[in-house]
Amino acid sequence: MNYKIKLEIFEGPLDLLLYLVKKDHLNIYDIPISKITEQYLQYLDLMRLLNLSVAGEFLVMAATLMQIKSKMLLPAEESQAQEEQEDPRAELIKRLLEYEKFKEIAEELRQKETVQREVFKRPKTELDELPVEETQVYFEASLFDLISAFSKALEEVPREVFYEVIKDEFTVEDKVHQILHLMLIKPSVNLFELFAQAKTKVELIAVFLAILELIRLKEIVARQKEVFGDIEVSRNKDNIIPDERRNEAQSN
Repeated sequence: MNYKIKLEIFEGPLDLLLYLVKKDHLNIYDIPISKITEQYLQYLDLMRLLNLSVAGEFLVMAATLMQIKSKMLLPAEESQAQEEQEDPRAELIKRLLEYEKFKEIAEELRQKETVQREVFKRPKTELDELPVEETQVYFEASLFDLISAFSKALEEVPREVFYEVIKDEFTVEDKVHQILHLMLIKPSVNLFELFAQAKTKVELIAVFLAILELIRLKEIVARQKEVFGDIEVSRNKDNIIPDERRNEAQSN
């Protein structure tokens, strides 16, 4: 499969580290470096399996983690035994805390922008007369949430499907069209429902890459009702034309 998606449009290595820390409820001031390094490398392996274009900064961070891990495994020198040694993780922890603060500020600014945008209401249209859906709070799923879900789905794909020989005739382009067609019939679907349709590893990878491509094109959005919860994939309403949106509302 030669299809590639550039990872730069998503998150970076610090996002992945923060994701791993929060996912397992780890103490950011006392990161278990061996565990984090192992999980980080597992995610890089999954990215390579998915043929994602891994940016050099991810590899630099991998080298940094392994260097920190090796330093922590070395015995303390006798001359420094009675002196408090600098924690090899100190610089990384500082970077993570600064980046986390940066992301919090960016999110606050984004929310203020959203509120400010709502101050200027658009002129009343026929769409305003459509039934208003109940307000539901969602969290946007990150790339690493999606990769984590993909990893779980990958474990459930049987090594042999009823001993049937299946040719690898799946392409990302075909899966993009299939998912968009499904979204016309069913505007919202659980991510694992999409994965469950795949019968082989190759088909599962094609489905996953198609989802990433549709997110990049802003055709669909991946959301969670709670952090690290199940992921729901739905049409991006900003990209639905008025007639299609009206028909969708009437069918609900």
